[in-house]
Amino acid sequence: MSAPTASTVPLLRAQNLAKRFGGLMAVADISFDLYGGEILAVIGPNGAGKTTLLNLLSGLYRPTTGQLQLMGRDVTNLSMEERCHLGLGRAFQIVRPFPEMTVLENVTVGALFGKSGTSLGTARAQAWELLEFTGLSAHADKPAHELTLLQDKRLEVARALATQPKVLLLDEVMAGLRPGESQEAVELVRRVQAGGVSVLFIEHIMPVVRDLAHRVVVMDAGRVLAQGTYAQVVREPRVIEAYLGSEMSSEVGVEAEVASGAGH
Repeated sequence: MSAPTASTVPLLRAQNLAKRFGGLMAVADISFDLYGGEILAVIGPNGAGKTTLLNLLSGLYRPTTGQLQLMGRDVTNLSMEERCHLGLGRAFQIVRPFPEMTVLENVTVGALFGKSGTSLGTARAQAWELLEFTGLSAHADKPAHELTLLQDKRLEVARALATQPKVLLLDEVMAGLRPGESQEAVELVRRVQAGGVSVLFIEHIMPVVRDLAHRVVVMDAGRVLAQGTYAQVVREPRVIEAYLGSEMSSEVGVEAEVASGAGH
């Protein structure tokens, strides 16, 4: 997938981020940029530090060292709420809506939380628009606990979008979905990006990474192993050894060759 024209100033910039838990260095010296209109994938084996990185970006964790900038502003020491109000949204892998509240009410809460001073009427109107955008409007009055897994995932994205983010963090939103459902989720992320939101997502499913990501950051043992386009990183010997394996690398290498030849 070809990258959009990047602005000169990244929307999100991580500089030498590190996080230590006691004697364990979970993330070490992570640096990357996310630009306007871009979809950036973070991949790597289990235990590579991907979710810890997302927790650092969203403000759930504070880094031991390093700096994070959002739209040129230092947000390293800001809370999750403060980062959210500045335009950083997150959808979690394990979806935890308010189960007894309706789908519409769940998204309305996100709209009220995202921007201070939003009236209930405005928040409900914004929530309804997002239900239509995510394909959930037919389920607006249904309690959230009655949704299917795919609908749960859509609700999680809708709630995150309700905060009006400029940058959206997605933690394995395809997990547990069937292939057809994953393709629906891919199309939803594309529409999010087309609507002006830059996306950073963690994913294990390589065809999803191939189809969605403009660039890919590969992590291993808490560090960045490689950065580049999908076609570039799947050919990296270190990535093959640490994550893909020789059999899988030959398969994704053929995919990358086809995609590169097609001009994607």
